[in-house]
Amino acid sequence: MSSNEQERLFCYNGEVLVFRLSKGNFVGEGPAKTPVLHVRRMVFDRGTGVFVQKSTGFFSIKEEYSHLKIMGCDCVSDFRTGINLPYVMIQCITESNIFRYFLLFLHSTNKFEKRLSFRLPSESKDSIRVLHGPLVLWRHVQTFCYISSQTGKVVTVSVKFSSIEWAGEIENVGMVLLGRKRYYLSEEGCTPQPSKSDYATWKTQFCVYSLERGEVISDTYIIPPAYTSVITCVHVCATEIVNNQLRMSLVALTQKNQLISFQNGTPKSVCQLPFGDPCAVQLMDSRGGDLLFVISFRSSDACAVWEKNFQVAAKWEKVSSVLIDDFLGTGTEQVLLLFKGPLNSDCLSSFKITDLDNLNYSSETLDCNEDDVFDNKENYLVVPPLERRLKVGLVSVQELQQHLLLKEKIISKSYKALMNLFQGKDDSTSSAEEECLVTLCGEEENPVYTFDEKLSDNFQDSEQVVEKIWYRVIEDSLVVGVKTTSSLKVSLNHVTLSLSMDQDPNSSFLVIKCQNRVIKLSRKSSPVPGSVPYEIGSEVKKIKLSVDSEEEEEKEESIVCVQPSEKEYVQMITAVTSLSPLLAFSNFSCFVLLQIRERENGNHSAAPYIQCGRIFLSLEDLSRGKHLLTFPKKKPIEHMEDLFALLAAWQRACFQIISPSYALTSVKVWLLEHMECEVIKEFPEICFCRRPGSFYGTLFNWKQRTPFEGILIVYSRNQTVLFQCLHNLSRVLPINSFFKYLPLGSEDFLIGHLALALEKELVTLGSFSSALVKVESNLVQSCEASKEKSSGDVASLSDIEESIRSYRKELQREKKQMLGTNLKVSGALYREMTLKLAEVQLKSDLAAQKVTDL
Repeated sequence: MSSNEQERLFCYNGEVLVFRLSKGNFVGEGPAKTPVLHVRRMVFDRGTGVFVQKSTGFFSIKEEYSHLKIMGCDCVSDFRTGINLPYVMIQCITESNIFRYFLLFLHSTNKFEKRLSFRLPSESKDSIRVLHGPLVLWRHVQTFCYISSQTGKVVTVSVKFSSIEWAGEIENVGMVLLGRKRYYLSEEGCTPQPSKSDYATWKTQFCVYSLERGEVISDTYIIPPAYTSVITCVHVCATEIVNNQLRMSLVALTQKNQLISFQNGTPKSVCQLPFGDPCAVQLMDSRGGDLLFVISFRSSDACAVWEKNFQVAAKWEKVSSVLIDDFLGTGTEQVLLLFKGPLNSDCLSSFKITDLDNLNYSSETLDCNEDDVFDNKENYLVVPPLERRLKVGLVSVQELQQHLLLKEKIISKSYKALMNLFQGKDDSTSSAEEECLVTLCGEEENPVYTFDEKLSDNFQDSEQVVEKIWYRVIEDSLVVGVKTTSSLKVSLNHVTLSLSMDQDPNSSFLVIKCQNRVIKLSRKSSPVPGSVPYEIGSEVKKIKLSVDSEEEEEKEESIVCVQPSEKEYVQMITAVTSLSPLLAFSNFSCFVLLQIRERENGNHSAAPYIQCGRIFLSLEDLSRGKHLLTFPKKKPIEHMEDLFALLAAWQRACFQIISPSYALTSVKVWLLEHMECEVIKEFPEICFCRRPGSFYGTLFNWKQRTPFEGILIVYSRNQTVLFQCLHNLSRVLPINSFFKYLPLGSEDFLIGHLALALEKELVTLGSFSSALVKVESNLVQSCEASKEKSSGDVASLSDIEESIRSYRKELQREKKQMLGTNLKVSGALYREMTLKLAEVQLKSDLAAQKVTDL
């Protein structure tokens, strides 16, 4: 970096933003060219182990200013949207020696927005703070002032602070300041002295001031007076209001090189820091939920302290910057240490990324991806925490062993009872043993149908409804699927696929717990179109892709897609179970049993149990890669069963994407180009992601209903991949577009809600006549009375028909009376009725839209 350039950097959403102010007239120099503020977005590439440039932007400062200077950069929320955005605060001097400050927001498109500007008669060097809003706070002589982007007015803080150590937002309170109150000899008589108890919590020198209320809301339970004179930095961890009194949990740095934890004004823990003159503290959420405090020192050093035991976890020297964010995209935070490099070298040329566990990346090739974080002299700092973790782990293992023994006992008894049931033997299970038994097929509220006396009459030939049985191994899951004929139409509420191991009744893991799904995919014989069409007119044909899951309240969901007139679909019933418990057997086999309780046409199956066959799996087969789901580079999906295995095993999430201003043409481009998706030719509504890394294997189903709205279903291996997909998609979507999560719930509930809305609409239409309103009221009261009367017992069909005939006669009589009356109404009454009708019709339209979204 040359002498006529300034550079600042910080982190935002896993990226490192590097701001550089160049070609300007800086302090101590003569006139120069128009200054330009450049920005670079840098992301860490785990493959190459270096930071690569993602995008750039710039902002030209065209006004005639001199002595430009970057005062600071970070991210704060914008009150207009509530979204955190990066900002840069720049100071300049006008021709009349007036100091002007302006704050720039950086948007995701790398466009700068001048959000706030103000002038001061004197320079504010290091006392400027930028808070959420944005709100700028600075010190002028002996007072503190602030200006907000909402009001644009300068306001003076009424309390005389000698210094402000922390500023932030507290829930239900708003923006507050934490600092020392200024004392005067005329008021106190002398300099305040510590009380008899060094830990007194009343009338401390620290107080909390609310900017919205303009008053002190608390001056107790903060920091004892004995520590006031040595505190140099404060970081508030948590706040709560108890009995209208503010309670705070905070950590503070002292002049004695200590990190002290205070709980409601009482010191709890103290850590002696390895370096001198600490100046800043940051909170880091590492892997496993452990918190660390990362402290920076003015001597260009840094260290990390465990929050749970206040012991030093690591220390580093010759550090120029310390940043905390999720740079690796793992879902947890890491610390980025930037070390001092040679003159004019890039700021990201010498670095280290670590989570103080097993994630370590360094610019030095010898240190890249090493698990050893500390040197030999610091090993004693690691051993005590590891010993405590080991003791906790041993206790958990013992509890798990006891739980497994009880589970094996229950499963063994359940298996014995099931085999007796299959073979038609008398079940001699005692009443005490029956309490330990669990249902094999379905939930407790759905009782299992019992067998008859003859075994041959209870089982249906599998060839009539089952075409094929298959199984795949995906990561730590075993997926077993049964392909059924198109004549079999069932939902997950009435079908269960069970796995029972062919072992001795005294063995372990005899009955395997599974998660069932019914998956229907429509085939398409015509070529795949280049873009996803949306509904235009009545010629659009629809097919249904329904995937059922027990975790989603065992309801059947459907998604509308476009297809030709010819309908052909493939139906699979799958069972997913954990593979790890089954690996205890080197060779194992199990029966696949399909239970059908009721068909979609409402008929109960005469033979609800179907023996589909047996599957065999061994460790030797897995070692050779047999039955493992792999994805070759040329053709990721080789068999139809591989696709159904992914749909059954992956997690599913459905989102509605709405763009009020622009068409959603970028979603298809994002799928095909950015995510490198490949459309499955046999099932064109499914897209397979071929992008390397954690995205590979993710499935997408995109349906654009209108140019401005569509439905996106994501099948991902975990929540982390899902959030990464949504994060990448949000970057390419048009401005003002948003996501809406669609819980795949009960279709019957939505249909009932639509029926209720239509009923209210009909009632409202009838209210245009006062006579009909009276009839409507009488009918409603009669219906409610009939419902209450029939709640105890079910009315017969003849009683219901008789009631309907009487209601019809009464309605016809009232209509005849209405035709003979004057139907004119006033304009005010007509407008009121019309408005009421429009509101009811809007509600019914919204209910209808929700049903069509299924």
